[in-house]
Amino acid sequence: MASWRVEGKYMEACNCETVCPCIFFSPPTEGQCTAFIVWEVDKGNRGDVRLDGLRAALLAHAKGNMKNGNWQVALYVDERANDAQREALSAIFSGGAGGHLSALGPLIGEVLGVRPAKISVMRSGKQTSFSVAGVADTAIAPIEGQGGGPVTVSGHPLAVVPGVPFLVHRSERLAVKDYSLACAVEGRSGFTAPFVYEA
Repeated sequence: MASWRVEGKYMEACNCETVCPCIFFSPPTEGQCTAFIVWEVDKGNRGDVRLDGLRAALLAHAKGNMKNGNWQVALYVDERANDAQREALSAIFSGGAGGHLSALGPLIGEVLGVRPAKISVMRSGKQTSFSVAGVADTAIAPIEGQGGGPVTVSGHPLAVVPGVPFLVHRSERLAVKDYSLACAVEGRSGFTAPFVYEA
């Protein structure tokens, strides 16, 4: 299996109140959690396949406490990628190629699908908008902390990106509709962080 490494920006929104309690192994605020995640690869490769500038996205749904597993998930890979890049993105961001994301595998109960899609990211001032065309759309902005500084969370046990502080955001909106998953909320939880995965 070819070695690989990807680094870039992770962003997430979900239907829980800020801050999402799932990252502390606590029950979701609405009794269930629907999360939308995008990874923007600034630099990366799997073997000799370059992944710079490409994106992947994930929908994840848990009917109760996320630590109990049985998640439903759907993975989307950048439609701009060629066949080799799509295969690499699918392997890395599903956890199939090893690395940190493979640790989430035991929590997944059903894979709803894996397919290419248009994944967009836009930044305007402090706001970050990200979407999968026809599937999910959100806009998040960081919460202002003491003295106007950032609010961060670190060391939480359920981390998509381990070992780095997450910047806490609040969403202006989150709309999801694909497969059996759907939600439409405002003013809920969001996170961003840099990521590095490798194996």
